[in-house]
Amino acid sequence: MEHALSPSTLAELRRPRPYPAVSVLTPTHRREPDNAQDPVRLRNVVAEAKKQLEADPAVPRERRADVARQLDEALTEVDLAHAEDGLVIFAAPGEHQVWSLARAVPERVVLSDTFLTRNLVSAQAAERPFWVLSVSPDRATLWNGGVDRVAEERLAGFPFTRDHRENFDAERQERIGDVPSTFRDEGTRHFLRDADAAMARLLREAPRPLYVTGEQAALSLLEEIGGVTGDAVHVPHGGLAHGTPDAVWQAVRPLLEAETRKDAATVARELEAARGRRAYAAGVDELWQNARDGRVRLLAVEENYRVTVRDDGGDHLVPALSGDLDAREDIVDEIVEQCLETGADVRFVPDGALGDAAGIAGVLRY
Repeated sequence: MEHALSPSTLAELRRPRPYPAVSVLTPTHRREPDNAQDPVRLRNVVAEAKKQLEADPAVPRERRADVARQLDEALTEVDLAHAEDGLVIFAAPGEHQVWSLARAVPERVVLSDTFLTRNLVSAQAAERPFWVLSVSPDRATLWNGGVDRVAEERLAGFPFTRDHRENFDAERQERIGDVPSTFRDEGTRHFLRDADAAMARLLREAPRPLYVTGEQAALSLLEEIGGVTGDAVHVPHGGLAHGTPDAVWQAVRPLLEAETRKDAATVARELEAARGRRAYAAGVDELWQNARDGRVRLLAVEENYRVTVRDDGGDHLVPALSGDLDAREDIVDEIVEQCLETGADVRFVPDGALGDAAGIAGVLRY
C-alpha cells in the first residue's frame, strides 16, 4: 500500500485517464473492536463500485471487465492488519493503486476521468510528513515519518551501505575505544558526502523537514561537508542506521512534539492578529467561499474536525446529515486542497486549539 505522496506522484494521479477512472474510499480502523467491520465494509464498497460500472452505459464491456479486474487485484494488496484511518483504491484500465491514509475518509465511489485526490492531499498536509536520515560509518538509512510513526523508505538509492571488514562494527568500536574515530577516515567522508547528495536530490523531489540521527562525530562531519544534512535538525543518537522504526520514532518524537506546540502557538497569534485587522474568517461556509476566491493566506484546521454540509441552493453551505443525497462529507478536505492549490499555508493544530472558531479558521490575504 502507498503512503508517501510526492508532487510528481500527485501530478500523475491527476492526469486524465480513459473513462472510467474509479476512486473507492472507505474508512478503516487501527484497533479492535472497530477494525472488525473493515473487511466487510471494504468488500461492500468495492462491490458497489462494480455495480456502478455495470450500470454505466458509457463503459464498454471490455473496459468494464478490465477495471473490475483491477479492483480485484487491488483488494489482494490491501493489508488491513496494518490499516490506518482511511483507505483509497484507484482503478482505471490497465492500472490500480492502493493508498493507506492517516486521516479518515467518507465511504464513497466516484467514476470520472481523473482520480479523486483531495483526501490524499489533505491527509498529507495533516500528517506533517518528515524525513529521518540515520547515519553510521557503514550505513545510511532513510525513514519516512508521519503523525505517529516512521517506516523505512527504500528510494533515492537508500539505504546506502559501505563495504566493510568482516565483523566490522564501527559505532561499537568507537564507543568502547578500540579504534580512532572512524569519522576522520576519508572513506567515511566520501560515503557520507554521497548520502548527503542523494538526500539533496530527494528533497528537491519531495521537500519536507529533515532530521538526521547519528553519533555526534558523524553529525559534526556532516556540518563540515556543508550540504542539506548539515543544515537539518540533528539528533545525537547513534545506532539507528541499523535500528528499528520504533527506536527511531522514540528518538525524534520529543522534537516533533515540541515543534507541534510551537506551531500551534504561532498559528494562534496569527489568527488573533488577523481579527484585529479584519482579515479573519472562520467556519466552513466562510472558508469555502474565500478558498474558491484564492483569498486564504493561512488555513488552520483542528486535527479531527469533520463536518457534513450541503449547498443551500445559493452561495452558502448549510449543515447536512451523512448520507443525504447532496451531502458533502469531505468539505474540510475540499477546502484544504483548494487552499493548497492557491498557495495558502495549511496548518493542522490539536483539537480545541481554535476555540470559538468551530474547528476551522483562516487569515485572509486582502
